[in-house]
Amino acid sequence: MNIQESIHTGIQLAFQNIFDHDLPMDQISLAPTRKEFEGTYTFVVFPYLKVSKATPEATANLIGEYLSENVDVVAGFNVVRGFLNLELNNMVWIDVFQKLYSNDNIGQLPAKGQKVMVEYSSPNTNKPLHLGHLRNNFLGFAVANILQANGYEVIKANLVNDRGIHICKSMVAYQHFGNGETPESSGLKGDHLAGKYYVVFDQKYKEQVAELKEKGQSEEEAKKHAPLLLEAQQMLRKWEANDGEVMALWKKMNEWVYAGFEKTYQRMGVSFDQYYYESNTYLLGKDIVTEGLEKGVFFKKENGSVWVDLTDEGLDEKLILRGDGTSVYITQDMGTADLKYADFGISKSVYVVGNEQDYHFDVLFKIMRKLGRPYGEGLYHLSYGMVDLPTGKMKSREGTVVDADDLMQEMIDTAAAHTQELGKIDGFSDEQAKELYETLGLGALKYFLLKVDPKKRMLFNPQESIEFQGNTGPFIQYSHARIASILRKAEQIGVSYGNADFSGLSKIEDSESSLIYLLNDFEKKIAQAGLDYSPSILAQYLFDLAKEYNRFYAELPIFLENDSTILAFRVALSAHTAKTLKKGMNLLGIAVPERM
Repeated sequence: MNIQESIHTGIQLAFQNIFDHDLPMDQISLAPTRKEFEGTYTFVVFPYLKVSKATPEATANLIGEYLSENVDVVAGFNVVRGFLNLELNNMVWIDVFQKLYSNDNIGQLPAKGQKVMVEYSSPNTNKPLHLGHLRNNFLGFAVANILQANGYEVIKANLVNDRGIHICKSMVAYQHFGNGETPESSGLKGDHLAGKYYVVFDQKYKEQVAELKEKGQSEEEAKKHAPLLLEAQQMLRKWEANDGEVMALWKKMNEWVYAGFEKTYQRMGVSFDQYYYESNTYLLGKDIVTEGLEKGVFFKKENGSVWVDLTDEGLDEKLILRGDGTSVYITQDMGTADLKYADFGISKSVYVVGNEQDYHFDVLFKIMRKLGRPYGEGLYHLSYGMVDLPTGKMKSREGTVVDADDLMQEMIDTAAAHTQELGKIDGFSDEQAKELYETLGLGALKYFLLKVDPKKRMLFNPQESIEFQGNTGPFIQYSHARIASILRKAEQIGVSYGNADFSGLSKIEDSESSLIYLLNDFEKKIAQAGLDYSPSILAQYLFDLAKEYNRFYAELPIFLENDSTILAFRVALSAHTAKTLKKGMNLLGIAVPERM
């Protein structure tokens, strides 16, 4: 039985013995004691005053006295109004640490026997990835890792938007203005080359619109009749008819883009188990429309279009299929949802998509539940806000969208300059220094984007993110490197701590018990982050842990300790903290250095 379970049982017995009341275990909750008060856990008695028929202070004192006398882990208590602050037996933390330290698989919860798919990235093959994609990919990858640590079997999926008018625009522009340019001849990554011609299309299209307006057409007419747009629309029709020449160009340009994406994903440190392509899924879902009509979930209008009525769900009527029988986005998304289930038998499906699609996913999920899909209750939209940059920072090559490759390189360059300035690479070879800059730069970027609640719009400040102090990735990375240095010194001087038994310790200091308390919370934080689909919970925990370790290290200089048992204990405590930081940061997709 762990500490909280012991206290929960003690509180339950206190209510039976003092108030003759059976208090269900699920009605008992403990909160961490606020820092300004003495204690570790706090039990709030206000909800139970009808049972105790006494004042808050009297109720808290009665329960506190019972726990002090009958629960071994409770050493004392204090009462602040209706808040019962429980002070724990100092030596409890030795037992807690011994159990933590002997666990070789920290941060891994028991298997749940369920499969979950996390879909993220979802790029378009007409342009490179941008800043928004960074938040998307980092969120998706971290959530997948956290769910895996929660005991789920996780499939990381990427639905690539590789068809449609926007793709044809890049293709048309390349046909007209590309002159046979390739990634090799241009020196551009394939995704940047496709993006270049998407921009060219827009520029030339606007020129054509202006010319048509000069010839007397209205702006609306000119936009519809510009030759380049008409050509792109014709190309889309040819693509849908499987025209040989169009398909050859489409495949060639997409292959360039995929090669470019792969380099970006490798540098991001994200990966996928399954790719879906819209070119293969865009016709899915029509059989579901037939099923929905038969079940009475959908209805037809006079023009033959198919709709769903979601007014009983607080929404409105939503188009499912056009009158001419062509799909809309919701049609293919219904089909893709069924395809995922057919492929993997998933019980949960997480869609990592920006908050501009909140309504779309609300509609999709309500439809699939109305249709009685077995995975319906497990559908979840991980909605996230936009990322802004301070004015004038890191302008992209196009001046409108911040390119992911550029931003990552800029962060690595900033990390290099900052690290050199602080002199943290003494004794490093050029190759080691380069690896450190990459680790710090990308760690700073990922942590800054992940530490904020996904639902919130955020401002990414590159300079602030790279600092070695404050709530940043480099602060946690530096804390890990500091501990790694301590462990190397301990090995050099022969400190034996690997299989040590610390039960003989007579006392530990407050900063040690506080650190163990936090270490003991690791798996609870992983569970909460998984439940809420929020890596920010884990990020905040890791910052708190690094901060608490640095307090412990400042108050209790390890190698000035003369008692060999205490010295070994403090080295072991350091080693377990490093292990926890490394595991936690890895779940966020962030590497930690051994040296700095």
